Amino acid sequence: MLFIDIINKIKYDLQSDRIGPDIPFTHWKLYFKKTMHNFCERKFKRFTDSTEIRPGAYIMGCSKIELGKGVILRPNCMLFGESSSLSVSIKIEDYVMLGAGVHIYINNHRYDNVEIPIYHQGYYPDKAVIIRKGSWIGANTIILPGVIIGENSVVGAGSVVTKSIPDNVVAVGYPARVIKVIK
Repeated sequence: MLFIDIINKIKYDLQSDRIGPDIPFTHWKLYFKKTMHNFCERKFKRFTDSTEIRPGAYIMGCSKIELGKGVILRPNCMLFGESSSLSVSIKIEDYVMLGAGVHIYINNHRYDNVEIPIYHQGYYPDKAVIIRKGSWIGANTIILPGVIIGENSVVGAGSVVTKSIPDNVVAVGYPARVIKVIK
């Protein structure tokens, strides 16, 4: 039985639309720049020569995610972009800086009916997340469905972004709110 389980795990890892430490038969490719690029160029909707996925990052729905020039996904970043309704679920434009541990979600569990456990209520519709060029997302930030982070904006470390952030501002907190305009 163990041999069959290993073969099935290898098949799953090779065919899945995911990257992460729990996908060991492909995750090793992230440790070597050339194999990482060859692997990721096939997996993602957009992946440039200067884009990097570092070991320890976790991505679901790679085929629906666009990553621009200079974008680096550091360890513990989690992009949940798996979607049956969106052609692009997460778009991170050119030269966006992401700290370690940034989480991006495109959907959330339904919780409308108190008579039914949340576990059985399904999900709200998917909403794309867009991070515009030149932005900086601090470590351990959480970005929720439908959010657009404006061009050249900064989101402080540990923030939870529940609503879109305009261009050229600094936003921090839970929920994240604008505290400064960048001139």
